[in-house]
Amino acid sequence: MAKVLLTGMSGTGKSTALAELGARGHRVVDTDSDEWNEWVALPDGSRDWVWRLDAITELLTGHREGHLFVAGCRSNQGRCYPLFDRIVLLSAPIDVMLARIVARTTNQFGKSPAERAKILADHAEVEPLLRAGADLEIDTTAPLVVVDQLERAADLVHTGQ
Repeated sequence: MAKVLLTGMSGTGKSTALAELGARGHRVVDTDSDEWNEWVALPDGSRDWVWRLDAITELLTGHREGHLFVAGCRSNQGRCYPLFDRIVLLSAPIDVMLARIVARTTNQFGKSPAERAKILADHAEVEPLLRAGADLEIDTTAPLVVVDQLERAADLVHTGQ
C-alpha cells in the first residue's frame, strides 16, 4: 500500500497518468483544487497557492489499503515528503510540455503568453528542486509506458527497494 507523489511541471502528464492509474483501480487524488490548496500571502506581498497541509496530512495518514497516487506541484509540498513512500518526478522536454499544454482541453493554464513564460521560468528554476527531492524520475515523452513504471515504483515499496 504505497503512497506515491507524482510531481512535475505543467504539461508533463500528471493528470493523464493519474486518470490511467484510476482506471486501473488505484486510488488517485489530483490536488489541483481548492479542496487541497489555499492562497497565502508571502512576505513580499505576492500570493502563492499552496497545499493545505492539514488536508494532505489527513489524506496520507488515513490511507490504509491499496496504492495511493497523489498528483501535485506546490511550493510547500516538501513538508509532506516524509509521509510519502515514493516521490516521482514526471519530466518531459520543454517542447513536448508546451505542445501538450497547447493541445489540452481539460486545463486552461498555459494558454496565454504570460503563463507560457511562467512555465519556461519554472522549468528552469523549479524542476531542478523537484529533481533533488525525487526518488525516481520518469520521462513522460512516451506516455503509455509511464503508468506501468509508476505501478512498478509503488510495488517496489513492499519489497523495500
